[in-house]
Amino acid sequence: MGTQASLHLRGRRIDSHPAVEPAVAAVFGHLRSVDELFSTYRPDSQVSALRRGELARGDRHPWLSEVLALCDEARERTDGYFDAWLPGGFDPSGLVKGWATETATAHLAGLCGFDHHLNVGGDIAARVGVTAAPPWRVAIEDPAEPAAFLTILDVRTGGVATSGTAARGRHIVDPHTGTHPGGLLAVTVTGPTLLWADVFATAAFARGGQDVEQWVATRAPGYEVAALARAP
Repeated sequence: MGTQASLHLRGRRIDSHPAVEPAVAAVFGHLRSVDELFSTYRPDSQVSALRRGELARGDRHPWLSEVLALCDEARERTDGYFDAWLPGGFDPSGLVKGWATETATAHLAGLCGFDHHLNVGGDIAARVGVTAAPPWRVAIEDPAEPAAFLTILDVRTGGVATSGTAARGRHIVDPHTGTHPGGLLAVTVTGPTLLWADVFATAAFARGGQDVEQWVATRAPGYEVAALARAP
Protein backbone atom coordinates (compact mmCIF):
# COMPACT_ATOMS: atom_id res chain seq x y z
CA MET A 1 0.00 0.00 0.00
CA GLY A 2 3.03 2.25 -0.35
CA THR A 3 3.27 2.94 3.37
CA GLN A 4 4.65 1.60 6.65
CA ALA A 5 2.97 -0.64 9.21
CA SER A 6 3.77 -1.20 12.87
CA LEU A 7 2.18 -3.48 15.44
CA HIS A 8 2.46 -3.09 19.19
CA LEU A 9 1.34 -5.84 21.57
CA ARG A 10 1.03 -5.39 25.30
CA GLY A 11 0.61 -8.19 27.80
CA ARG A 12 2.35 -10.65 30.04
CA ARG A 13 4.83 -13.23 28.75
CA ILE A 14 4.83 -11.95 25.18
CA ASP A 15 8.20 -13.55 24.43
CA SER A 16 7.16 -16.96 25.74
CA HIS A 17 3.56 -17.13 24.47
CA PRO A 18 3.54 -19.69 21.63
CA ALA A 19 0.69 -18.03 19.72
CA VAL A 20 2.25 -14.56 19.49
CA GLU A 21 4.73 -15.14 16.67
CA PRO A 22 2.30 -16.85 14.26
CA ALA A 23 -0.40 -14.25 15.01
CA VAL A 24 1.96 -11.38 14.23
CA ALA A 25 3.10 -13.12 11.05
CA ALA A 26 -0.55 -13.55 10.03
CA VAL A 27 -1.23 -9.83 10.51
CA PHE A 28 1.55 -8.78 8.17
CA GLY A 29 0.75 -11.59 5.76
CA HIS A 30 -2.81 -10.28 5.60
CA LEU A 31 -1.61 -6.77 4.80
CA ARG A 32 0.69 -8.06 2.05
CA SER A 33 -2.21 -10.01 0.51
CA VAL A 34 -4.37 -6.88 0.53
CA ASP A 35 -1.59 -4.96 -1.19
CA GLU A 36 -1.33 -7.62 -3.91
CA LEU A 37 -5.06 -7.27 -4.62
CA PHE A 38 -5.72 -3.57 -4.17
CA SER A 39 -2.55 -1.67 -5.00
CA THR A 40 -3.09 1.02 -7.63
CA TYR A 41 0.68 1.03 -8.23
CA ARG A 42 1.04 -2.65 -9.13
CA PRO A 43 0.00 -3.53 -12.69
CA ASP A 44 -0.70 -7.13 -11.62
CA SER A 45 -3.24 -6.24 -8.89
CA GLN A 46 -6.93 -6.93 -9.35
CA VAL A 47 -7.70 -3.24 -8.86
CA SER A 48 -5.35 -2.35 -11.72
CA ALA A 49 -7.00 -5.00 -13.90
CA LEU A 50 -10.44 -3.63 -12.98
CA ARG A 51 -9.32 -0.10 -13.87
CA ARG A 52 -8.19 -1.36 -17.27
CA GLY A 53 -11.49 -3.17 -17.82
CA GLU A 54 -9.73 -6.54 -17.89
CA LEU A 55 -11.25 -8.24 -14.84
CA ALA A 56 -14.39 -10.31 -15.34
CA ARG A 57 -16.94 -10.28 -12.52
CA GLY A 58 -16.49 -14.02 -11.97
CA ASP A 59 -12.74 -13.59 -11.50
CA ARG A 60 -13.01 -11.09 -8.67
CA HIS A 61 -11.51 -12.07 -5.34
CA PRO A 62 -14.16 -12.10 -2.56
CA TRP A 63 -12.31 -9.26 -0.84
CA LEU A 64 -12.64 -7.10 -3.94
CA SER A 65 -16.38 -7.80 -4.13
CA GLU A 66 -16.69 -6.86 -0.44
CA VAL A 67 -14.77 -3.61 -0.91
CA LEU A 68 -16.81 -2.67 -3.99
CA ALA A 69 -19.99 -3.02 -1.93
CA LEU A 70 -18.50 -1.01 0.94
CA CYS A 71 -17.47 1.76 -1.47
CA ASP A 72 -21.06 2.00 -2.72
CA GLU A 73 -22.30 2.20 0.88
CA ALA A 74 -19.67 4.82 1.70
CA ARG A 75 -20.76 7.01 -1.20
CA GLU A 76 -24.35 6.93 0.04
CA ARG A 77 -23.46 7.59 3.69
CA THR A 78 -21.21 10.57 2.87
CA ASP A 79 -23.49 12.41 0.43
CA GLY A 80 -21.10 11.44 -2.35
CA TYR A 81 -18.02 13.06 -0.76
CA PHE A 82 -16.41 9.64 -0.66
CA ASP A 83 -16.49 8.18 -4.15
CA ALA A 84 -14.04 5.51 -5.26
CA TRP A 85 -15.16 5.91 -8.87
CA LEU A 86 -13.38 9.03 -10.05
CA PRO A 87 -12.58 10.16 -13.61
CA GLY A 88 -9.10 8.65 -13.30
CA GLY A 89 -10.57 5.22 -12.55
CA PHE A 90 -11.54 3.11 -9.56
CA ASP A 91 -9.41 3.95 -6.51
CA PRO A 92 -10.65 2.52 -3.18
CA SER A 93 -7.52 3.62 -1.26
CA GLY A 94 -9.49 5.91 1.06
CA LEU A 95 -11.40 2.90 2.34
CA VAL A 96 -9.07 -0.05 1.81
CA LYS A 97 -6.31 1.03 4.20
CA GLY A 98 -8.68 1.30 7.15
CA TRP A 99 -10.55 -1.85 6.14
CA ALA A 100 -7.31 -3.81 5.73
CA THR A 101 -5.89 -2.62 9.04
CA GLU A 102 -9.05 -3.49 10.92
CA THR A 103 -9.52 -6.91 9.31
CA ALA A 104 -5.85 -7.74 9.92
CA THR A 105 -6.38 -7.43 13.68
CA ALA A 106 -8.76 -10.41 13.53
CA HIS A 107 -5.61 -12.55 13.56
CA LEU A 108 -4.93 -11.29 17.08
CA ALA A 109 -8.31 -12.32 18.48
CA GLY A 110 -6.94 -15.53 19.96
CA LEU A 111 -4.31 -13.77 22.06
CA CYS A 112 -6.16 -13.61 25.36
CA GLY A 113 -4.76 -11.13 27.84
CA PHE A 114 -3.06 -8.98 25.20
CA ASP A 115 -3.77 -5.46 23.96
CA HIS A 116 -2.91 -4.39 20.43
CA HIS A 117 -2.21 -1.20 18.48
CA LEU A 118 -1.83 -1.60 14.71
CA ASN A 119 -0.78 1.46 12.75
CA VAL A 120 -0.79 1.36 8.93
CA GLY A 121 0.17 4.67 7.39
CA GLY A 122 -1.36 6.64 10.26
CA ASP A 123 -4.60 4.65 10.42
CA ILE A 124 -4.85 2.95 13.80
CA ALA A 125 -6.90 0.00 15.02
CA ALA A 126 -6.53 -0.38 18.77
CA ARG A 127 -7.91 -2.60 21.47
CA VAL A 128 -7.43 -2.78 25.23
CA GLY A 129 -8.70 -6.19 26.28
CA VAL A 130 -7.42 -6.08 29.85
CA THR A 131 -9.77 -4.02 32.03
CA ALA A 132 -7.09 -2.68 34.33
CA ALA A 133 -4.70 -1.74 31.51
CA PRO A 134 -4.25 1.92 30.56
CA PRO A 135 -5.48 3.21 27.19
CA TRP A 136 -3.21 3.60 24.22
CA ARG A 137 -2.02 7.20 23.79
CA VAL A 138 -2.18 8.42 20.20
CA ALA A 139 -0.53 11.69 19.20
CA ILE A 140 -1.99 13.49 16.17
CA GLU A 141 0.66 15.35 14.20
CA ASP A 142 0.14 18.99 13.32
CA PRO A 143 0.45 19.12 9.50
CA ALA A 144 1.62 22.72 9.67
CA GLU A 145 4.30 21.95 12.27
CA PRO A 146 5.52 18.30 12.17
CA ALA A 147 7.31 18.66 15.49
CA ALA A 148 4.04 19.59 17.23
CA PHE A 149 0.79 17.77 17.96
CA LEU A 150 -2.78 18.86 17.36
CA THR A 151 -3.90 16.69 20.26
CA ILE A 152 -3.13 13.47 22.14
CA LEU A 153 -5.95 10.93 22.33
CA ASP A 154 -6.60 8.16 24.87
CA VAL A 155 -7.92 5.18 22.91
CA ARG A 156 -9.15 1.93 24.42
CA THR A 157 -10.96 0.20 21.57
CA GLY A 158 -11.76 1.49 18.09
CA GLY A 159 -10.19 3.30 15.19
CA VAL A 160 -8.34 6.55 14.58
CA ALA A 161 -7.98 7.83 11.01
CA THR A 162 -6.47 11.04 9.66
CA SER A 163 -6.84 12.44 6.15
CA GLY A 164 -4.87 15.43 4.96
CA THR A 165 -1.99 16.82 2.98
CA ALA A 166 0.97 16.11 5.26
CA ALA A 167 2.03 12.68 3.97
CA ARG A 168 0.91 12.60 0.33
CA GLY A 169 0.29 16.23 -0.57
CA ARG A 170 -2.95 17.27 -2.26
CA HIS A 171 -4.13 13.80 -3.23
CA ILE A 172 -7.81 14.05 -2.17
CA VAL A 173 -10.34 15.31 -4.70
CA ASP A 174 -13.85 16.63 -4.09
CA PRO A 175 -15.94 14.22 -6.22
CA HIS A 176 -18.58 16.88 -6.85
CA THR A 177 -16.21 19.43 -8.37
CA GLY A 178 -13.18 17.39 -9.42
CA THR A 179 -10.93 19.88 -7.62
CA HIS A 180 -8.57 19.56 -4.67
CA PRO A 181 -10.20 20.99 -1.53
CA GLY A 182 -8.28 23.83 0.05
CA GLY A 183 -10.11 24.59 3.28
CA LEU A 184 -8.46 22.03 5.56
CA LEU A 185 -5.00 20.64 6.22
CA ALA A 186 -6.10 17.56 8.18
CA VAL A 187 -9.11 15.86 9.73
CA THR A 188 -8.88 13.11 12.37
CA VAL A 189 -11.96 10.97 13.06
CA THR A 190 -12.33 8.41 15.83
CA GLY A 191 -15.03 5.80 16.40
CA PRO A 192 -15.92 2.16 17.00
CA THR A 193 -14.42 0.90 13.72
CA LEU A 194 -11.41 2.07 11.76
CA LEU A 195 -13.15 1.34 8.46
CA TRP A 196 -15.77 4.07 8.91
CA ALA A 197 -13.46 6.43 10.76
CA ASP A 198 -11.23 6.30 7.67
CA VAL A 199 -14.12 6.83 5.25
CA PHE A 200 -15.51 9.82 7.13
CA ALA A 201 -12.07 11.39 7.62
CA THR A 202 -11.55 11.27 3.85
CA ALA A 203 -15.06 12.51 3.08
CA ALA A 204 -14.90 15.32 5.64
CA PHE A 205 -11.59 16.50 4.21
CA ALA A 206 -12.98 16.43 0.66
CA ARG A 207 -16.06 18.36 1.75
CA GLY A 208 -14.37 20.96 3.98
CA GLY A 209 -16.62 23.68 5.37
CA GLN A 210 -17.07 25.25 8.78
CA ASP A 211 -19.40 22.58 10.19
CA VAL A 212 -17.09 19.56 9.85
CA GLU A 213 -17.71 18.22 13.33
CA GLN A 214 -21.50 18.45 13.05
CA TRP A 215 -21.49 16.93 9.55
CA VAL A 216 -19.60 13.84 10.73
CA ALA A 217 -21.64 13.43 13.92
CA THR A 218 -24.93 13.64 12.00
CA ARG A 219 -24.00 11.05 9.37
CA ALA A 220 -21.94 8.72 11.53
CA PRO A 221 -23.41 8.35 15.04
CA GLY A 222 -20.70 7.19 17.45
CA TYR A 223 -17.93 8.84 15.43
CA GLU A 224 -16.44 12.26 16.04
CA VAL A 225 -13.87 14.67 14.74
CA ALA A 226 -11.07 14.44 17.28
CA ALA A 227 -8.70 16.90 15.61
CA LEU A 228 -9.02 19.48 12.87
CA ALA A 229 -6.45 21.68 11.15
CA ARG A 230 -7.68 24.45 8.84
CA ALA A 231 -5.68 25.91 6.00
CA PRO A 232 -4.22 29.35 6.77
